[in-house]
Amino acid sequence: MTTQYESLHPDTLYAEAFGVEAPAEPVGRKIWPRQPGLFIRRAARPAVDAAENMPQDTPENTPETPAAPGRELVRGQFGLVPRWVKSASDAKLRSTKLVNARHEIVTTSNNFREAWLGAQRCIVPLMAFIVDDYRKGGAVPTRISRVDGQPMGVAGLWEHWHKDGETIVSFCLLTVNANSHALMHRYEQPGSEKRMPAILGEGAYSAWLNASTPDKARDFMRAFAAESLTANPVLK
Repeated sequence: MTTQYESLHPDTLYAEAFGVEAPAEPVGRKIWPRQPGLFIRRAARPAVDAAENMPQDTPENTPETPAAPGRELVRGQFGLVPRWVKSASDAKLRSTKLVNARHEIVTTSNNFREAWLGAQRCIVPLMAFIVDDYRKGGAVPTRISRVDGQPMGVAGLWEHWHKDGETIVSFCLLTVNANSHALMHRYEQPGSEKRMPAILGEGAYSAWLNASTPDKARDFMRAFAAESLTANPVLK
């Protein structure tokens, strides 16, 4: 399970890689559960209309234009807070366990069902994510990044919780099975199912956000090519 990741740096990468303006208020370099992070979602109408006119439902890695109308960068808590949660204190307890959503269960899980069926899809921009390597016994935090050093856009879900005058905007990462992945099968607890974030190809960002149905959105739930990723122990 990925419970920590690195936000984008420098801030110019938000525009260069994702077609959104850099955040007015930056977030920390390392993002943990319940800490503020940034995600990209469909903007409110009418700005989204321009994006809806782009080709949709095609996860192929095709080029996109630098400007991406119909997207907005949003600040939110890492760790989803479902709308049915009754109090802010309950939200704090639950959200630490809801940073990852297994895509296979999003239609049956009470935690993620509303966000998935409500098309509350997002892209989480990151430079790397952290996993634990247990092959030599104790857990060794390991940084997974792209070989070319470019940022990654991970498929995610977002939610808006409001009760008694308090509001929490939150998000989580969608994950896919990695048991057969040439790189990611090495990590996490021995004997456990191996998982990895659902990393999107650069040309799939608009299609993912604008997928017309939940079934079409599932087409993007696939493992990223192992040869495009590199792993390095985290230096303390």
